[in-house]
Amino acid sequence: MAPLNDEQLHLIRDERREQILLAALRVFAARGIVGTKMSMIASEAGISHGLLYHYFKSKDELFTTLVEGAMAAADDEMRRVADLPGSPIEKIKGLTQAILDESGSPFFMLIHQARISDGVPEKVNQLLEDYSMKTFVEQLLPIFLEGQKTGEIAADNPEELIASYLTVLTSLMVVNTHGDEGYLIPSVDILLRMVACPK
Repeated sequence: MAPLNDEQLHLIRDERREQILLAALRVFAARGIVGTKMSMIASEAGISHGLLYHYFKSKDELFTTLVEGAMAAADDEMRRVADLPGSPIEKIKGLTQAILDESGSPFFMLIHQARISDGVPEKVNQLLEDYSMKTFVEQLLPIFLEGQKTGEIAADNPEELIASYLTVLTSLMVVNTHGDEGYLIPSVDILLRMVACPK
């Protein structure tokens, strides 16, 4: 068997790193930073404890890497809303569908854990400030204002309307991730009634 070349080794390292990040995401989302041990992540990833430290020096570094990625993805998603086709309410509908997509649930839980947990690294606290609710409200404000002008969006205070909408969506994702019985995730159309102008 021929030895692996540099490109093959790099690909294996990238795949292993991705495997670790996905395992860490699941563990951190469920247990938070305080309740997580590196050994739990190694076990979830199906690798040795020592190999995990080859990729990430500490639990804080791993947690911070995941939160950075989650916050950047959320920021990108908000910025792309303006480029979606359709009217303002159709753009908000597209955003709502993207947020409620089950593949994003662990990321919402990770961010939720970062906001509520003790012992969060300082860099994560800075990220939470940089990507605060205010930031997301400001990104969505032009769409909501346009929708109010066209009569699609309720004429309430737009900042308050956006913050309420995002709070409800985030809360639904947290409940959905925990799998609490009895809670029903409403349809996108029902959720949009919260911001749509009554007909």
